[in-house]
Amino acid sequence: MPTSRTSLNQLEMRGYFIHRHIGPNPKQIREMLAELGLSELDEIIGQALPADIVNHEPLKLTETISESAVTKHMRKMRERNKVFTSMIGMGYYDTVMPAVIKRNVLENPGWYTAYTPYQAEVSQGRLEALLNFQQMIIDLTGMELANASLLDEATAAAEAITMSRRLSHSTANAIVVDQDCHPQTIAVVLTRAHSLGYDVIIADPYSGLQQYDFFAVLVQYPGSKGEIKDLSEIAAIAHEKSALLTVAADLLSLVLLKPPGAFDADIAVGSAQRFGVPMGYGGPHAAFFATRDKYKRSVPGRIIGVSKDIHGQIAFRMALQTREQHIRRDKATSNICTAQVLLAVIAGFYAIYHGAEGLRLIAGRVHRYAQILATGISQLGLEVISHCYFDTIVVRVPNRAKRYVAQAADANINLRFIDTDHIGISLDETTTRLNLRELWQVFSTPAIEFPDINRINAALEGCIPESLLRSDNILQHPVFERYHSETEMMRYMRRLARRDIALDRSMIPLGSCTMKLNAATEMQSISYHEFNGLHPFAPLYQTLGYQQLFTELEDMLCDLTGFDAFSLQPNAGSQGEYTGLLVIRKYHEVTGQGQRNICLIPASAHGTNPASAVMAGLKVVVVACDACGNVSLDDLQAKVAEHSNTLAALMITYPSTHGVFEQAFREICNLIHQHGGQVYLDGANFNALVGLCRPGKIGADVAHLNLHKTFCIPHGGGGPGVGPIGVGAHLAPFLPDHPVVKGINPAKGKHDTVGTVSAAPWGSASIYAISWAYIAMMGAAGLKQATLTAILNANYIAKRLAPYYPILYRGKNGWVAHECIIDCSEFKKACNITVDDIAKRLIDYGFHAPTVAFPVADTLMIEPTESEDKAEIDRFCAALIAIRQEIKAIENGNADAENNVLHNAPHTHRLLLEEWTLPYSRQQAFFPDNDQHDDKYWPPVGRIDNVYGDRHVVCTCPPLSDYE
Repeated sequence: MPTSRTSLNQLEMRGYFIHRHIGPNPKQIREMLAELGLSELDEIIGQALPADIVNHEPLKLTETISESAVTKHMRKMRERNKVFTSMIGMGYYDTVMPAVIKRNVLENPGWYTAYTPYQAEVSQGRLEALLNFQQMIIDLTGMELANASLLDEATAAAEAITMSRRLSHSTANAIVVDQDCHPQTIAVVLTRAHSLGYDVIIADPYSGLQQYDFFAVLVQYPGSKGEIKDLSEIAAIAHEKSALLTVAADLLSLVLLKPPGAFDADIAVGSAQRFGVPMGYGGPHAAFFATRDKYKRSVPGRIIGVSKDIHGQIAFRMALQTREQHIRRDKATSNICTAQVLLAVIAGFYAIYHGAEGLRLIAGRVHRYAQILATGISQLGLEVISHCYFDTIVVRVPNRAKRYVAQAADANINLRFIDTDHIGISLDETTTRLNLRELWQVFSTPAIEFPDINRINAALEGCIPESLLRSDNILQHPVFERYHSETEMMRYMRRLARRDIALDRSMIPLGSCTMKLNAATEMQSISYHEFNGLHPFAPLYQTLGYQQLFTELEDMLCDLTGFDAFSLQPNAGSQGEYTGLLVIRKYHEVTGQGQRNICLIPASAHGTNPASAVMAGLKVVVVACDACGNVSLDDLQAKVAEHSNTLAALMITYPSTHGVFEQAFREICNLIHQHGGQVYLDGANFNALVGLCRPGKIGADVAHLNLHKTFCIPHGGGGPGVGPIGVGAHLAPFLPDHPVVKGINPAKGKHDTVGTVSAAPWGSASIYAISWAYIAMMGAAGLKQATLTAILNANYIAKRLAPYYPILYRGKNGWVAHECIIDCSEFKKACNITVDDIAKRLIDYGFHAPTVAFPVADTLMIEPTESEDKAEIDRFCAALIAIRQEIKAIENGNADAENNVLHNAPHTHRLLLEEWTLPYSRQQAFFPDNDQHDDKYWPPVGRIDNVYGDRHVVCTCPPLSDYE
């Protein structure tokens, strides 16, 4: 029992989340501080940070609250959401995530804490799952190639338009957009077209398309209002004009319908949401993007390809890496650097679990229920104007649309209000006979006999002509036939998960992309039906819990950043960059400075920065860095003076991409403002500022935050991500709006906003609860301690490794920020050991490698985060120190210059089956630290042959015989 007030307080505080999130305990913190010559955490502020950026104003955040209190608060919040039966459609449908997938993927840290598969050897499980997704999309769309997913359907459509511009031989500057596309898709395409200077013609492409000059045409299939039409003539006209045809298709309908590829479409896009992924009030969802094989080097996003390892065994990797932004920068074809991996994996598993026959049953039932519903409505005396449809019908109700929508809402059903005379009704796999009867009750009158489902069903005839039904087989690869029992499905998902290294196995010390704890208390909200069951266009009075969540989260972020307003709409960091730059452009236009089109970007910046600037219609001018990795003030002053009248913005990452707190940040901001520009802060490293510095108070005008980094939304193997932007008051009126849900930008003034940048009004809404819970449980004191601990851990690593590896950049007093870069270039010169050799050898020690060769070639960028304790950090440092000794053995001739543990790494279990001929022991190969015997990570493949993969681009599932 406690014997004093102090000990009682300490006992109570141990129950708070801060001690769960921050890895090092007080004793470990004291030990690391002592190594660095400090006695208190707060002393780090004076050692590492410039004095003029430190925030001295107290935060307004609530005091730290416990995990149980957060759980109770979340319960009250979600109970304010009213989940009605959704029949709104418009690209979002209720669905059933099989419980075996929910439990073993969505709620499994082995899947949701994995990082982007840059190290393919330790990512084989999710790479195989993504390859399955690609195969599913290829089969259903009838196209030749698909990528590993995009952010949402509307963004995918916008990417298709820009890709069409690159590939089309037409000299026209216009795109034709089907007037029956989803409104949110049209809005996002309009935003993208405006920033790039394209003309947009919104028209009926089935009538009079020949009269227009265009380089691309976008059609919805089936249309947003449900009608299915033959696309053959549109394709013929488009190709006659050297234009490309993009079809935005409903994935479930393609189980029954003739696919886009059969109409000679060039690109197919859409959402995989209804394949088991909840609506989640708008996201996150996996969009798909499929095209012709000949266009593969222009496809946005990531493509998973099939290669082989050094033993000739089949292996998977990200293919066509030359499209990555960090290589092509302002020449990149897209700024999207991630995929919606976790959601694509779920959608792929959904198809595997059901198989072709199961999907046909689901799609067939949805379509038949739509026909039964339509017939019953007609029997009730109303006009159904839809004739050829899959799951969506339009009912003509002159001057009565609002009344029927309200009556349906009284029965807890949401319908689509099209106009005063028409309503739309969309069905999905959750629709029941009871739902049909409830709807008929809405439309019924006492004078007319109530429809009989069985009688209607017996008399039904097909409404889709044979020419529009697909005749080919789908999902014929054995992976879609083998795992239909829950036992086999469970084992398959576990088999894939154990092939990866995720945070549930070891630290992932990647610099630039924080891999901190995704706590279970934070994550549990995504499984709640009241959060994940809402349609993004549900009436606002049904979503009061979400509105509370958004308001409170925006207030939290404004408090932490010093900005005046936030937009939650951007659904990735790259989209946040794009949106923020659009806001700056709009501000200049409105203030009569439309000529400002120059965006200054440091040479060290992440590659999405210049790509985003080009997408926003800006011209990139690179600013040099000095020998310490900081922005060169001399070069910046020269560039600013040269472009003073046309300077739009400076994009700057802080702390720098080199992991240093630059001393001149305020001076840099002042210089930009003096010449009429705006400062865009890339918030990728905001996790090193939280609680210490408010960017909006020290010169930044706009910033995006990576909630999937700083605020604990998981990477999920490469996505989802969220990139909301904060702005000063002068920029707030221009934040995004939405065509369907009005008033999402309360600051909007007399001028237009930048438009719409994501399909859903608040982007990936269902995962914002994760960040809300993290901030609430940490509180102001906890967030500050987390930041200081992250900086402490990084500097401790730098101190431990400095005798063995040069630390490339240091800031004030020789300190780094939250990450450090070790230079490995001398090893290549001395003994032909590359940074890749070190990365692969770390696998034998059970670690995922740090960031390789970014932002500087031949380096490793290491970021430990605050969630790793001293024991794990010491284990990682010991591995790198041991590898340095292995390199030294090569340098002094004690190990073979070619046939050595680094060149042969990683070592797979298959080597145990062969005669041992290597010039070092099995012990050194497999158990180099003598500490893995009880939980050894066995890499599933040896080092992957990237050259072979680039020369033989295969992006579909290989036959099972290849695995044997």
